[in-house]
Amino acid sequence: MQTRYSNAVAATLAMFVFASLACSAEPAATKKSKPAKTAKGDQKSDAKAEKAAKSDAEPKSEKDDSINLEEATFGSGCFWCGEAVFEQLKGVKSVVSGFSGGTVPDPTYEQVLTGLTGHAEVIEITFDPSVITFEELLEVFWKTHDPTRLNEQGPDHGTQYRSAIFYHTDEQREIAEKSKQKHTKPGRNAPKIVTEITKFSEFYPAEDYHQNFFKNNPHNEYVLRYVRPKVGKVKKEFKDQLKEAPAKK
Repeated sequence: MQTRYSNAVAATLAMFVFASLACSAEPAATKKSKPAKTAKGDQKSDAKAEKAAKSDAEPKSEKDDSINLEEATFGSGCFWCGEAVFEQLKGVKSVVSGFSGGTVPDPTYEQVLTGLTGHAEVIEITFDPSVITFEELLEVFWKTHDPTRLNEQGPDHGTQYRSAIFYHTDEQREIAEKSKQKHTKPGRNAPKIVTEITKFSEFYPAEDYHQNFFKNNPHNEYVLRYVRPKVGKVKKEFKDQLKEAPAKK
C-alpha cells in the first residue's frame, strides 16, 4: 500500500512538471530573446508610479486636459508588438507593457510565461478621447493581430498570449462588443473571432527591460521579424492618425 501511494504521488508530481514546461514552451528558432539583465532590469517596473508622481507634481493649468484622459487595456499577443504599434498614434499619451486577467498579484514575467498565473500579456494605453476614440483604438487592435487565433500569435503560444479586451467602463464594453460584431465575418466557414471581452480588474507593469522594447532594441531578432512589420502596417493603414506624418517620397 505504501509503495502504491508513493508511486501515485511521484506520478502526480511528474505530470505537474510536464504541464508547466508545456505551457512555457516556445519554438527555439523564434523564442523571444531578451537583453541581458542589469541591476535595474531585475526590478519590477515602476512606470505607472513614476507617471502618477510626475502628474501630481506638475501644476494643472486651464489648458491641461489630463483629467480627461482615459485608459484602454488590450491583449494582442506579445506586448512588445502592441506597445510599438499604439505608441505611433496621435492622442496616445503613454503605453505600458504588463499583465492583466490573472489571479497572482504582481507576477513576474517568468511566472506569467508558465501559463499558470492566468494573466495575459497586455498593454495599458493612456489616451486623449478628444483626439483618438476608444473605437478608433479598437480598429488598430483588430488589424494588427489575428483575433481568430486561440491563445497564440505568430510564434508565441499559450493563454498568456490570448486576444483580449479588458474594458474599464460599461461604455467601453458596449463599444467593444459592437466593434467585435462589426469585424465578425458572416458565413458558416468564416474564422471565428475568439477575443475575450472581460471587465478590467488590475494591471501589473512588466519589468523595466520590457518597456519601450521596440525603441531600445531595434536589432533584436524578434523585433526585426515580428514587431517591425506590424509597425509598418499601422503606418501604412493609419497614416492620418500617426504622431509623425510619413516622409514624402
